[in-house]
Amino acid sequence: MPEDSIEHIDFEKLTKNAISDPLVKHIFTADPSAHVFDDKIYIYPSHDIDAGEAFDDLGSHFAMEDYHVISMDNVNSVALDHGVALHIDNVAWAKKQMWAPDANEKNGIYYLFFPAKDYDDIFRIGVATSKSPSGPFLARPQAIKNSFSIDPAVFKDDDESYYMYFGGLWGGQLQRWQSGVYNKEQPESPTAHIPKDHEPALLPFVAKMTDNLLEFAETPKELQLLDESGNLLLAGDNNRRFFEAAWLHKHQGSYYFSYSTGDTHFICYATGNNPYGPFTYRGKILNPVVGWTTHHSICRIKGRDYLFYHDSSLSRGVTHLRSIKITEINYRDDGSIITINPYGKL
Repeated sequence: MPEDSIEHIDFEKLTKNAISDPLVKHIFTADPSAHVFDDKIYIYPSHDIDAGEAFDDLGSHFAMEDYHVISMDNVNSVALDHGVALHIDNVAWAKKQMWAPDANEKNGIYYLFFPAKDYDDIFRIGVATSKSPSGPFLARPQAIKNSFSIDPAVFKDDDESYYMYFGGLWGGQLQRWQSGVYNKEQPESPTAHIPKDHEPALLPFVAKMTDNLLEFAETPKELQLLDESGNLLLAGDNNRRFFEAAWLHKHQGSYYFSYSTGDTHFICYATGNNPYGPFTYRGKILNPVVGWTTHHSICRIKGRDYLFYHDSSLSRGVTHLRSIKITEINYRDDGSIITINPYGKL
């Protein structure tokens, strides 16, 4: 739900009707990336703190500085906070804003992928490793070469190949990379360099990872998102076009690319037949939540798919103080996803 509607919300009624409760309440968490490792659920969220930064469309108030790992024995169990897994003080290249991370595993090593601004105030994507899924993680001294923007999500395909999906508009700086190099013009404007409404929307990126998961194995490629006629979604189609929060999962052999529409507050999805796309828009997974942002992951647990997401109901609508949640995803026979209303029938 957009920030300008917060003042009209009955939070008692909303909490009563919510389809799920916050998984942890002692800290604020957001952008949950969930995986099953060794038959246990591990969630890699960002950690919201109140740093006293003013609200703006660049996301300056999202001043997160560390990551915690949350684990659950099953979808109904208590969520355990394993404490600080990585702090920005231990990332040599990073200056501030450790935003939405992801994780994956290979040969007994666990990898944490995360964005942060470097000392030139440009978002890059870094990697940290651990022998435990709960950390602590040791960051590489440099960000991934040729990385940019935010919201890394690393998908492991059935053939053991790993692919990173990433990108985010406005504060995520994706619009500043249209020429292949960072555009420094109009630095205070989050919407500078955004295409016109009638032009194709900016696209997320995908890159196959090297065998050691520490670098890109190729130059990142744009991931095409198409409408039902096979045309690229337009920038003005902001109920369907990509904004941030890339994620990939598979269902019955099809690849599902899901993402946030940002300023219109939907989680949408598109389907394709390979990790590089193209992907055709299919619909909405999640209707708007309380708070400006919406960000998710999808994880298969004991044969069922679950949506991990966040809202700001615990903080009574404070945009940058969010809480992670979980709910099951249901599919129709044709593979389409039944849209979830996070608060039932209000």
